[in-house]
Amino acid sequence: MKAGLVFTGTGPIMVLTACESFKDPRFIEQLNMKGIHRFIAYDLPVDLVKRKYGVHFEVVMGDLKQSDDLRVLDYEGRRAFYSFPLDLLKDPVYHEEQEILHKAA
Repeated sequence: MKAGLVFTGTGPIMVLTACESFKDPRFIEQLNMKGIHRFIAYDLPVDLVKRKYGVHFEVVMGDLKQSDDLRVLDYEGRRAFYSFPLDLLKDPVYHEEQEILHKAA
């Protein structure tokens, strides 16, 4: 299990995944299915995320409607962003689908 803070076009989300890397095609496919085609992801310690989110972490892990490849723990960008110190955010993973890039207006 991996936990990460993923910055998207609409703000950060906190995710859990069974994938070993945020570069895993299964992880990217799951984000694509949610309309996320460009992101910056940072790995966070699962035990720290579990302590921070408490019971909500267990509820999300038990949600059978979500895939093990991707479980969104927190859609609230402000809360997700301010829940962890910035010095934990190291070694970002960048991903963007080239065909999704748009020209500026």
